[in-house]
Amino acid sequence: MASYYEVFLICGIILMPIFYETSHKFRYFFKFFVYYFVLMMNSIILIPAMMFRAKDVRNLVWAGTFCRPISTVLGIKWELRGADILSRDEAYIIVANHQSSLDILGMFDFWHVMDKCTVIAKKELLYTGPFGIAAWLSGLIFIDRKNAEKAHTAMNECTDMLKEKRTKLWVFPEGTRRNTNEIHQFKKGAFHVAVRSQLPIMPVVYSSYGSFLDDKAKILNNGHVIVTTLEPIETKGLTSEDIPELMERVRTVMLDTFKATTKEVENKYSVSSGAKVGLSASKLRLRCLDDLIKPKLASSSHRLNAAATNGSPTKEGGAYRRKE
Repeated sequence: MASYYEVFLICGIILMPIFYETSHKFRYFFKFFVYYFVLMMNSIILIPAMMFRAKDVRNLVWAGTFCRPISTVLGIKWELRGADILSRDEAYIIVANHQSSLDILGMFDFWHVMDKCTVIAKKELLYTGPFGIAAWLSGLIFIDRKNAEKAHTAMNECTDMLKEKRTKLWVFPEGTRRNTNEIHQFKKGAFHVAVRSQLPIMPVVYSSYGSFLDDKAKILNNGHVIVTTLEPIETKGLTSEDIPELMERVRTVMLDTFKATTKEVENKYSVSSGAKVGLSASKLRLRCLDDLIKPKLASSSHRLNAAATNGSPTKEGGAYRRKE
């Protein structure tokens, strides 16, 4: 006779696909759970191997290889443009817009292209168990965002390593991640490092996640993100006085690319231009990409068309259904 635990487990297995298809909130939390769980498991697996070359940024290429399948499971496709620029064997300060923790999945998808690249990360990540240990073994540079002086010192001290080993330094100059369909004002840290070290700035732009992700409404559907690497912007001859102008120049070119690639994704998936304001509009925009329940939609579409043909009143189903 089955125990209560076994009955509960069987019921959970049976109900999970139903909840996944009918509840956008369940799907949101389930996908992020899979993301973080697999990330943690991969960290545990990789730590022993990383210990043989501790603090080597090439360990992140291993991490990318192991973590790349997560994007497939979550239904996110990363389209990298400018790979020839990103793969250059030189030291650069990479600045990228920051929308979500999913940005890291994008990096994992093309870390083998960057080859030697490290990241500026908040020190709190050190205390995230196996992931923090793996990050430390991979040569990430941890900073205390609450202490600006220590953060700047840590960033400046890494420049010799960048030049000597021709390593790229990835920075999210917006600081806090915000999925608001725009690029926010930059903080000066990355630009101070670039100017003091006279290293070029390489902008990397993720198109908006707005067509498949809404953290407030707890929606994470399937998505397509265009990641564009722009030509580096030189800093030779610049001084600290030139930093404000440099920041605005970099943000402007990134914003132009952000708008263009976001529009391209929206057009590809027929996202309405009117669905850019308000939560209800966001829900309408988000229904177009998550295609894990295509068979159900095909059946529903057939029934709706038949009803319309017969002159019967019809009512559109759930707001989060994917658009074929």
